[in-house]
Amino acid sequence: MTFTQTVLLPVDMQQAFDGPSWPRRWNDAVDRNGLALLDAWRARGLPIIHVKHDSVEPGSTLALGQPGNAFRPGFEPRDGEPVVAKSVNAAFIGTDLDLRLKRLGIRRVVVFGITTDMCVSTTVRTGANLGYEMILAEDACDCFDLPDGQGGTIPARASHQAHVATLRFEFAKVMTTAEIVGSLKRSAAAAA
Repeated sequence: MTFTQTVLLPVDMQQAFDGPSWPRRWNDAVDRNGLALLDAWRARGLPIIHVKHDSVEPGSTLALGQPGNAFRPGFEPRDGEPVVAKSVNAAFIGTDLDLRLKRLGIRRVVVFGITTDMCVSTTVRTGANLGYEMILAEDACDCFDLPDGQGGTIPARASHQAHVATLRFEFAKVMTTAEIVGSLKRSAAAAA
């Protein structure tokens, strides 16, 4: 796989998700893997567009001005790396993300972030519907335990696995961080 016309899209890598008001998450490697992807992209000068959730819900820990709205340590955009702010699940809805990608000539989007089952999945699905080749970095995503509506809990890892399976089946190629970074290195070596 070549990485021309490919952007990295970190989704909602924000501090709020570590707060006590949020349920338990499962992936202890989400930050490490996400940072490895950012490092690999930056080392090769490839485009990165950060997505953050600026909630408009009253009392949200993700609202502008709240400490939780800030990027997680290490995920802050660097000079020249734009930020797309959204207030719904899909990064393409109510934003200029599609226009930005078109102006860059992007055809492939590598996505990771929080949460697999909500903003990541919705962004991947919408991007696929818009005609982009979507790649999900599945081990650089995370999600929460969720109530099942019948008094029980769906474990975060089970929710993650079900959503990854759905995305793989119809909307995206699913790869690990190591696979993506390895492919990026091979592509760079072949171009040298």
